[in-house]
Amino acid sequence: MPVAAVLALLYFFLLHDPPEATSLDELTADSIEQPPPPKTDEVIPTSVMIDVKGAVKAEGLYELPAGSRINDAIKAAGGFLPEADSRSINLAVIVLDESSVYVPIQGEESLAPAAATPGASAEPGLINVNSATEEELTELPGIGPAKAAAIVAHRTENGPFEKPEQLMDVTGIGEKSYEQLKELVLVR
Repeated sequence: MPVAAVLALLYFFLLHDPPEATSLDELTADSIEQPPPPKTDEVIPTSVMIDVKGAVKAEGLYELPAGSRINDAIKAAGGFLPEADSRSINLAVIVLDESSVYVPIQGEESLAPAAATPGASAEPGLINVNSATEEELTELPGIGPAKAAAIVAHRTENGPFEKPEQLMDVTGIGEKSYEQLKELVLVR
């Protein structure tokens, strides 16, 4: 029996064709398939539209580069009128798309926000759930810090809300909570 094992080993090592060697040239990046990079649906806006009203030389709708400040919007509107209360406006605030800035006249009690704040909208009292901060969301009935954080987390993980009813997809917000919110929120 040992002779048969030795012969089998000799046959395997001496008479059997060795496997082909692979050269380094054959191992190129072309032969290694990599998955394509993930596609992102996120569109980064290059400009914003802002409505400038009140004590400015030329009220109107202005298109500004993304990242512009309220100061840039006031300049685009021709600057302040002499009677404008320029001290009531924070010129350093970054303007948001679809927001408005109202410049009051000196001594005027303004009901409108004096700056383009996140979550502010053209409809008074409504909060845009796609741009509101956690602090602004806590102003809504039944929304405390935990639910506000959950809304922002859901928005970050899943993208912007397409309709207000999608708030019910957020952990902790059911039909009952949504009923209290539906008239107070909007989606843009």
